[in-house]
Amino acid sequence: MGKTIIISNRLPVQLQISNGDITAIPSVGGLATGMKSVHSGGDSLWIGWSGLTNEEIPKELSPKIDAALKEHGSSKVNLSKKEVDGFYFGFSNRTIWPLFHYFLEYSEFELKNWEIYKSVNQKFADAIVEAADDDDTIWVHDYQLMLVPQMVREQKPNISIGFFLHIPFPSFEIFRTLPWREKILEGLLGSDLIGFHTYDYERHFLSSVRRLLGLDVSFNDIYSDERVIKVDSFPMGIDYKKFSEAAKKNEDTAPEDLSELQRRLYNHKESTADAKFFLSIDRLDYTKGIAKRLNAFEYFLNKYPEYKEKVRLIILAVPSRSNVPQYQLLKREVDELVGRINGEFSTVSWTPIWYFYRSMPFENLIDLYTTCDIAWLTPIRDGMNLVAKEYIATRTDKTGVLILSEMAGSANEMNEAMLVNPNNFEQTADALKEAINMPKEEQIERNSILQKRLERYNVEKWANDFMSSLLDQKSKDHSHVARRLSVDLMDTIIDSYKSSSKRLLFIDYDGTLAGFHKDPQKAAPDEELYELLDNLNNQKDTEMFLISGRDKETFTKWFLHKKYNMIVEHGVWISRGGEEFKMLENVKKDWMEKILPVLESFVDRTPGSFIEEKNYSLAWHYRNTDPDFGQKRASELNTVLTSLIGTDDLSVLNGNKVMEIKSSNVNKGRAAMRMYAEEQYEFVFAIGDDWTDEFMFMELPEDSVTVKVGRQKTNARYYVDSIKNVRALLSRFVY
Repeated sequence: MGKTIIISNRLPVQLQISNGDITAIPSVGGLATGMKSVHSGGDSLWIGWSGLTNEEIPKELSPKIDAALKEHGSSKVNLSKKEVDGFYFGFSNRTIWPLFHYFLEYSEFELKNWEIYKSVNQKFADAIVEAADDDDTIWVHDYQLMLVPQMVREQKPNISIGFFLHIPFPSFEIFRTLPWREKILEGLLGSDLIGFHTYDYERHFLSSVRRLLGLDVSFNDIYSDERVIKVDSFPMGIDYKKFSEAAKKNEDTAPEDLSELQRRLYNHKESTADAKFFLSIDRLDYTKGIAKRLNAFEYFLNKYPEYKEKVRLIILAVPSRSNVPQYQLLKREVDELVGRINGEFSTVSWTPIWYFYRSMPFENLIDLYTTCDIAWLTPIRDGMNLVAKEYIATRTDKTGVLILSEMAGSANEMNEAMLVNPNNFEQTADALKEAINMPKEEQIERNSILQKRLERYNVEKWANDFMSSLLDQKSKDHSHVARRLSVDLMDTIIDSYKSSSKRLLFIDYDGTLAGFHKDPQKAAPDEELYELLDNLNNQKDTEMFLISGRDKETFTKWFLHKKYNMIVEHGVWISRGGEEFKMLENVKKDWMEKILPVLESFVDRTPGSFIEEKNYSLAWHYRNTDPDFGQKRASELNTVLTSLIGTDDLSVLNGNKVMEIKSSNVNKGRAAMRMYAEEQYEFVFAIGDDWTDEFMFMELPEDSVTVKVGRQKTNARYYVDSIKNVRALLSRFVY
C-alpha cells in the first residue's frame, strides 16, 4: 500500500521567521483537524504553499523551512508575489469565489489571472508527480486547485486521485458564464472520486458535465475515456469531542478563573434576568450576509418593539481578504450599519449590538457559544457553515436555538434548526421572536437529535468516508464495458442458438419486456408480447424462464395460464409449466446485525431517511428526502448491498420510496444457476435491465450470451439500447 498525498492551497502549519530561525506551528483550522486521521505517521505527505512568497524568504532560510516542514510531514510549493496575486487573490478569489457563491456581479474574467492560475496549478501537479509513486493515493482540496487532477493524470495515468470542493458548486446557468468552464470540468475529471458537501452541489456539477462536455452520466458515475469517475456528497463535520469537552470545562470553571469576556457576558445576563443574546460569527465576507442580518435585526426591533432592552446581538466578524475592494466596501457598510442601528436604538443602559472586528482565541469562542441563547447564522450562500455545528456541540445542557440560513450547506443535515431565507426579513423577524419564546423542552428535543447526528458524523468520519470511497473506487474493475449488440454479432449468436441441441433462456420482465409505469399493474403484457413469448416457449429443445422481481400473485394472474416457466421475487418462488408457485428457500434473520450499520451510514448521509426494523427484514425509507437524492442514494445502497450480501443469501426488494432487505437465501443468479445445473445446455441466454440482473450475468457460465438493456456499467457481455430492441432481438430466436 502506497502513501497518501494531501494537496491544498495552504499547508496545515504556519511558519514564523524570528532572528534568522524558522518555527513551524500546526494550524487548528477545520481542514487540518479533519485530515489528522489521514495525515498521520510516515505514510503521508501534505503539499501546499507555505504562506510566504519567494520574495519574503531569504535564500539561506529555504533549507531550514524545508526541514521544519518535513518534521510535520509537509512539503512546500514555492510561489512568487505575482503568482499569489494572480492565482489566489486574482482568479481564485475574484473569479471562482464570487461566481460559485452566485455573486456574478463581483466576478472578474481576466485572461492574465487565468493564465497564472493554470501555471500555478501545474506547479502543484509537478510537485505531486515528483513525490508520488503509482500506488499512492492523492487527495486534492478546493477551488484553488481544480486543474490539478487532470494535470497529474496526464503524467501518472494509473494513480488514484480524489478531489473535494469545500465551497458550493453553482447551477449550470451560473457556471456556464465562466469563459474557461470546460477546462475546469476537464481538470476535475482527472479525479477518480469528486466530493461535495451536499447533493445539490453534486447535482449541479453532474448537470454541467452532461450539458457542457456531453459525457454519459449514470446516477453518480461519469463515463469518460474508458474511465469511470464517481461523484458523491460528503457533508463535512466538526471535531465534536473537542468543542463538547471545551464547553464542559468552561462550565466547570471557577468564578475567579473566568475570562474577561465571559465575566462581562455573565454580568449583562444577570442585570436583565430575561435578556437574550443573539450570536453571529462569520468571516467578514459578502457571502455571509452580515449586512442583511443587521438590516433584519433593525426590522425585528421595529416590528417587535417590546424586545428592546431585552435582546442583544453579538457580532464577531473575522477579518478576511482586506486587500480585495469588495471586502473593503463591505467593512465600511457593516461599520456604518452597526453605528446607525446602535445610534437609533441605544438607551442609557442598553446597546443593541456588540460588534467585534477581529479573530478570537478558541477559549473566547467557547465563551460566546455557551453563553448566547440563540445562534443566528444566515449566510446568503455557504458551502457548509461549521459554526452552526460548533454552536450545537457546545450546548452541554441541550438548550439554545439555532437559526440557520436555508442557503447554508449544513441546513441539509440540520432540519431540526429553525431554517430561514436570509432575504426574507418578515420570516426572519418572526423566527427571532419564536426563538426567544421557544420552550426549553422543545429546545432540548431539537438539539438532542442534532447532537447525536453531529457526534456520529464528525470530521474524522467525513475524512475516513471519503478515503474509503476513494479506495473502493480504486479497487473496482471498470475495464469491462459491454459491447453493443450489432447486426453482425446478433447473426453469430443466432447461428449458435440454432445449432445448439439444448437451450436455456432467462428473460427479465419490467424494463426488459415491458416499460415502467407509476402504477405497476399497468405494465401488464400486451397481445404482441404474449404471442412472442408463446413462440419462444414452444421452441423445440428450448427452456424459457421469465425471471423477475415481481410478486407471485401478479405473475400468477398474468402468466400462469400460459404455462411458462417463471421465477419471481428475485428467486424466492418458482413455477414450472403452469404449476402453482413453490418456495425455494427458508428464511433467516442472523444477517441483520451486519446490515444495520450499513443502513445507518446511509441515514447519516441522507437527511430525512430512516430505518424501520422488522422481525425478519430491515426497511430503509426515503420518502422524506429530496426525490432525486433519495433515488440516487437508493441506487447506491443497491450496489453496496449487492456486493455486501454475496454469500449471506439476502434479497433486496424495491418499494415505493422504500428499500427492504429480506433474508431469503436467493437471488436471480443463484436461481438461474440451479436451473442451469439440471440439464446439459449448449446455449445459455440472459437479458435484463437493472442491478438484480447483474447476479445472473456474473453467475452464469462465461460463454453465456448475457445482454443488458440500456447503456450502463454492467457485467453483461453485450447491451441493447431499449425495450423495442429486446423484442426485435427475441423474435429472431423464433424460427
